[in-house]
Amino acid sequence: MSAPTASTRTLVVALAANLGIAASKFVAATITGSSAMLTEGVHSVVDSTNQLLLMWGRRQSRKPPDKYHPFGYGRELYFWSFVVAVLVFALGAGVSIYEGIIHIAHPEEAVSPIIAYGVLLIAFLLEGWSTLEAYREFKEAKGRTGWFKAIRQSKDPPAFIVLLENGAAMAGIIAAAIGLAMAQLTGDPFYDGAASIVIGVILAITAAVLAYESKGLLIGEAADPALVRRLRELVSSQPGVVGVGHVLTLHASPDQITVMINVDFDNDMRAGDVERIIQGVETEARDQWPEVSRVFVRPMEGAAKERKK
Repeated sequence: MSAPTASTRTLVVALAANLGIAASKFVAATITGSSAMLTEGVHSVVDSTNQLLLMWGRRQSRKPPDKYHPFGYGRELYFWSFVVAVLVFALGAGVSIYEGIIHIAHPEEAVSPIIAYGVLLIAFLLEGWSTLEAYREFKEAKGRTGWFKAIRQSKDPPAFIVLLENGAAMAGIIAAAIGLAMAQLTGDPFYDGAASIVIGVILAITAAVLAYESKGLLIGEAADPALVRRLRELVSSQPGVVGVGHVLTLHASPDQITVMINVDFDNDMRAGDVERIIQGVETEARDQWPEVSRVFVRPMEGAAKERKK
């Protein structure tokens, strides 16, 4: 499976949709006095900030290596993805739950609910447009891999962050609409505040998933096992290679993989021949898999035995 990645177009679409949604929700919240509508507006602002941070992280991750960062800046993307998860939890979920509790403790009558429904419909359509773009892109990239497994295997956080955030946003819009409807039908503003809490819980769960996946990438995750297997086969096929030990891989970014391989060479080989084999392996690996940015081959007697430990 190719790791699902999010294009810049998907991020721009999500940003444009969220900015439009945030503006309409805040206008509606001012007119209607709806707690759920206000928290949904905050959610959309957070989402808009998130798209900017993800675009910034992707831009920074492509900076070339320098003497202070010899392995490049690839993990900038993973850092900012983790920051996005924290923002979703702190500003999205936190503010939503807080506002819900405040409005339950001190209820306010909502006015002009029809306006709120109209804005929610517009928000749902805009969010649906953004979600559809992310869905199509992720589905094409994941191939036959299951959705949950594809998210777990993806090395590009924006790919699943946009998809999960948009899904949470659409669920939040539905919760806000139900809260407004219940408050209108019963005359009890409690349901409006309760909808805010439900929205907060949805965002908290989403943030937990995003943080968990982003944390794993930030700490360091290995490349696809299929790629590791092919790298092992590449080295094993070289003349003079007696055995191959550990093949260690690490994603610095979605398209930057560092590879370290322990190799047992024939003891009768000359140093010059060993160097040529190593150079050939490095060149062929980068040619076959452009995402492999660095290959380090370590000559090690008994490397194959090391692998069995």
